[in-house]
Amino acid sequence: MGTITTADGTEIFYKDWGSGQPIVFSHGWPLSADDWDNQMLFFVQQGYRVVAHDRRGHGRSTQTGEGHDMDHYAADLAAVVDHLDLHDAVHVGHSTGGGEVTRYVARHGGDRVAKAVLVSAVPPLMLRTDANPGGLPMEVFDGYREGTATQRAQFYLDVASGPFYGYNRPGAEPSQGVIRNWWRQGMMGGAKAHYDGIKAFSETDFTEDLRQIRVPTLVMHGDDDQVVPIADSAELSVELLSDGALKVYPGFPHGMCTVDADVINADLLEFVKS
Repeated sequence: MGTITTADGTEIFYKDWGSGQPIVFSHGWPLSADDWDNQMLFFVQQGYRVVAHDRRGHGRSTQTGEGHDMDHYAADLAAVVDHLDLHDAVHVGHSTGGGEVTRYVARHGGDRVAKAVLVSAVPPLMLRTDANPGGLPMEVFDGYREGTATQRAQFYLDVASGPFYGYNRPGAEPSQGVIRNWWRQGMMGGAKAHYDGIKAFSETDFTEDLRQIRVPTLVMHGDDDQVVPIADSAELSVELLSDGALKVYPGFPHGMCTVDADVINADLLEFVKS
């Protein structure tokens, strides 16, 4: 584990375990690199080098007041990759991290990237617009902002115990450990970073970024994702990729990397090895 300092003075925390081909993980909002612990332990045991960082303002990185947008997120990821001199890397992004990976690969990846994976990811665009009529209305994201600004602790608990893991579905068996770990990660980060990050993940249009990606890209999405609905995300993203494949998981929720880790890890491994 270590830190780097970006050009604007932000300290970015990262984990770097193992050796071999690197797999780089980018986490979702409002979490941290810890959200990838299951995947990182799995892949390091498979002989890979695994790297994950805390996005600026999240987890153990600087709670800076500025730079909470996808351009900075991608540049920070590039700074970590350059610092560690990673090549032939597979970049895996979940949710907001999928947007981060998309922009990074399109604008910074160059010859360092071998493959990419977008898991329950926000591209191409979450917000409903005239050009994106299937997106979610602004009121949804205003609700996120209201919850983050006025009752963050309770709002995060509600998200973790409800739609994120599908625990609000009939017959679901909520895990208090999973809920508390989500809440713990969220509350480690800065309120302003999380508030500003809502605009970053909901209003950034990744259409052109997806068109620029030339490496094999696997798009993984649950068809019961209540946070990032599949019809306006994965199903559109794969059509924009030059070398993309879509794998749909019936009944899986947004947080499937955690609650369905055995399935997701096996499919990730198959893709990395392919």
